[in-house]
Amino acid sequence: MENAKQKKGIMGGTFNPIHIGHLILAETAKETFMLDKILFIPSGYSYMKDTSEIAPKKMRLEMTRLAIEDNPDFLLSSLEINREGNTYTYETLLALKEREPDTDFYFIVGADSLFNMEAWKCPQIIFKNCYVLAAVRDNRHQKEVQEQIQYLEGKYGAGIFLLPLKEISVSSTDIRSKIKRNQSIRYMVPDKVIEYMEKHHLYHERNLFEGG
Repeated sequence: MENAKQKKGIMGGTFNPIHIGHLILAETAKETFMLDKILFIPSGYSYMKDTSEIAPKKMRLEMTRLAIEDNPDFLLSSLEINREGNTYTYETLLALKEREPDTDFYFIVGADSLFNMEAWKCPQIIFKNCYVLAAVRDNRHQKEVQEQIQYLEGKYGAGIFLLPLKEISVSSTDIRSKIKRNQSIRYMVPDKVIEYMEKHHLYHERNLFEGG
């Protein structure tokens, strides 16, 4: 009898910094779709984002490690951190499939991403090598989301599933803003990550990381 394929979720992002919203999303995806593991992959250099306020990649990797270390089903990958040049999702998926050809990968995104994934590099390779789990936080624009899913499935043969998720009012942008204003981020970010940020004085100065 053949072993069933392993199912791994992929949580990608700058994680600048990682927060409870990321962790809740990962846990919800794992439970809802019965995934075996969730792979957290901090991005190296994101060509689609302003890098002036992005912490050095090794620091973001360490913060992610601290955030997930007490969950055996959450794994950390330095695949994109170690890659030179721009970070492209399709390259990450090809590398993962080469390492684990018998694993089914589930790429976790916000539903808004469904409307710009065609602008990502080589979208056809992305859709060919993973299923997409799109997190929807409310019922607004549900019709537009469903129409976009049908469009992507028709054009690319994509496998896209909706992941219902209640609104989590936490974002990395808000966290960085609070740090600049010396406001508390307790309960928004895991304690170990807060301790790390305080130790290294992260996000206190604007443009601290420019060129770094």
